[in-house]
Amino acid sequence: MSIDFILPDIGEGIVECELVEWLVNEGDRIEEDQPVADVMTDKALVQIPAMYSGVVDKLYYKQGDIAKVHSPLFAMTQEADDSNVNAGSDNISDVPAIEPVIASDVATSPLTLSSSHVEDFILPDIGEGIVECEIVEWLVNEGDIIEEDQAVVDVMTDKALVQIPAKYAGKVVKLHYGKGDIAKVHSPLFAIEHQESVGAAIGSEPTADAKPAAKVDNTSVASAANGKVTQGKALASPAVRRVAREMSVDIQLVQGSGPKGRVFKQDVVKFAQSGGEVTASVAAESQESFSGKNGNTRVEPIRGVKAAMARAMTASVTTIPHFTYCEEIDLTDLIALRKSVKDEYARQDIKLTMMPFFIKAMSLALKEFPLMNTQPNDDCTELTYFDDHNIGMAVDSKIGLLVPNVKQVQSKSIVDVAKEVTRLTKDAREGRVSSSDLKGGTISISNIGALGGTVATPIINKPEVAIVALGKVQTLPRFDSNGDVQARSIMQVSWSGDHRIIDGGTIARFNNLWKSFLENPNLMLMHMS
Repeated sequence: MSIDFILPDIGEGIVECELVEWLVNEGDRIEEDQPVADVMTDKALVQIPAMYSGVVDKLYYKQGDIAKVHSPLFAMTQEADDSNVNAGSDNISDVPAIEPVIASDVATSPLTLSSSHVEDFILPDIGEGIVECEIVEWLVNEGDIIEEDQAVVDVMTDKALVQIPAKYAGKVVKLHYGKGDIAKVHSPLFAIEHQESVGAAIGSEPTADAKPAAKVDNTSVASAANGKVTQGKALASPAVRRVAREMSVDIQLVQGSGPKGRVFKQDVVKFAQSGGEVTASVAAESQESFSGKNGNTRVEPIRGVKAAMARAMTASVTTIPHFTYCEEIDLTDLIALRKSVKDEYARQDIKLTMMPFFIKAMSLALKEFPLMNTQPNDDCTELTYFDDHNIGMAVDSKIGLLVPNVKQVQSKSIVDVAKEVTRLTKDAREGRVSSSDLKGGTISISNIGALGGTVATPIINKPEVAIVALGKVQTLPRFDSNGDVQARSIMQVSWSGDHRIIDGGTIARFNNLWKSFLENPNLMLMHMS
């Protein structure tokens, strides 16, 4: 008699999952505890084993479909001699919960390999809300032999440059897209020939040609130890860990170049070849150009981050009535303070620029002017006030303008802000800033002065209500209180405000308070909690 296998609980609060891959076909005979399907939740890749032996009658979902927890996953005819199982039961309470298999924690047991198998690699979710991406550069060619977790392609979303690793080791059979093409999420990206595993026990460690066990992305926590970067638990597959062991490399010291710091094989090799120096590979930006008909012009599609910026800026200027307010700030004393402590911070591996002071002083001013830390709804009928000061800073990256933000500045010290500014700037310039760092900003700073500008009319980062552009610092003559001329370090600042929410008086008073903290660093230190 054919019975339904009910998809059990696969994690607290999880109600559905994506069917990543069937490990069996209709008509196959399966054994109790044999892996039947790989499913992806929002937390982990989970392998579903059979509850008993029998024959698979029907698979209810296709690859990429969304399966519901406590609903039938597949139908099977149970073997008659399994008397200890109630074949007719569909009571959900009888179904044991499935726990994710963490690849780095499993024990070893043998795998049985069958003949080679060609299948499509499905482009996974690469960011919340992202449905397509541009192929920037293939890192492999058709016919190449690749390793598990080897970087295969660089793709560009509207937020960042992302590197896609191989799921298994094998041979690249076909690349489904060309450079510059737009690939769809949940669609085939390339075809690979690999060794198909049969009857693999949960808890087996795969060989280079075998399918990997399910993995959970555990974010590594970096800390300083003996002058080297260490990671609490390195994010890497068993195959990469094996390479590290064979090369006598402590994988916790290797800086991963993949998403969330994932360590790839080439990271381990480069680390070993460099004699233990911490390195991180960064994919070079590649642009597709098209020749014009007369040979004197070229047309480039606007994609990725640049396209996102175009849409955001258009929406901002067409829906927000901007007004501009300019002022100058004397940074002479602040520059002297930074210079006096710069070397001490450098000994602690902290790069102390002027930006942390601008950000922290702005947070102190926001406490007195909470209206500057608000956001209106689309039709400007409601206004949301934010307790957190998530201050964004525009970064001119190689993939376009990015505005990551330092979270909860109101509760951070100058040192904490400096560390975050260093991290965000590095990630943004490499085009690999995480989506969480780009979300949630409440007010922004644009530093045009780094490139030499003095005055600007910045466009508000919608739905925020204000943005300031910092000009370059110039040594200019100014009169002191006695009427004597002195050389002072002067910076022009240019504000843009949403005139639906704030007026000129509000932004002037807010700027004056911000300015007082920057011109009198001791006053700023007194106001820090």
